[in-house]
Amino acid sequence: MPNRNTPTRPRLLGWALLLQAVASLISGAVLIGPLLVQGDIDATMAQVASHALQMRAGIVGDTITALGIVFLAAVFYVLLRKRGETVALVALGFYIMEATLLVFSRVSAHSLLRVSQAAVAAGHPEHLRAMATLALDSMEFAYSLHMLPFCLGATLFYVLLDRARIVPRWLSPWGVATVPIALVAAVSALLGYDVPVAL
Repeated sequence: MPNRNTPTRPRLLGWALLLQAVASLISGAVLIGPLLVQGDIDATMAQVASHALQMRAGIVGDTITALGIVFLAAVFYVLLRKRGETVALVALGFYIMEATLLVFSRVSAHSLLRVSQAAVAAGHPEHLRAMATLALDSMEFAYSLHMLPFCLGATLFYVLLDRARIVPRWLSPWGVATVPIALVAAVSALLGYDVPVAL
């Protein structure tokens, strides 16, 4: 059994971060993102309906991302609880909330898929257009909302990570410095402003 001085646990943390980041990137930027046409619900419905497998794969990918978030939070907690158990526990709770909101946003994505298929088959009737708009708005709102607990939990974990000194010294302060940018972006999106995806 490895002792505490071996790099096994920090490596596990690195793999957990990588799994969560790659799954999120693939599902959001590669699979679902290209199907959403900004400001044009008819074009979005047509894209989603004609690429149903891609949409479903994105939903599965985000579900994997949510599981990755919970796994990542558990690894963070195990590694960092001795640096501040209460803080680590609160951060763990925020990450679990983040994963829950992400899964909820994908329920709306599935609704968008089903409504889009029905709308394309029926010639885009107004009531289905309204339902698709509602599903898309709910999906985007819940996705933006899930960033709030991420930002809060990440800030707490990164502060503990800096105290633990188990990663390069520049890495955790960089995380602490960049999280507020993501927080501003998430709050702006929740208030209805267009936010560049890079933020």
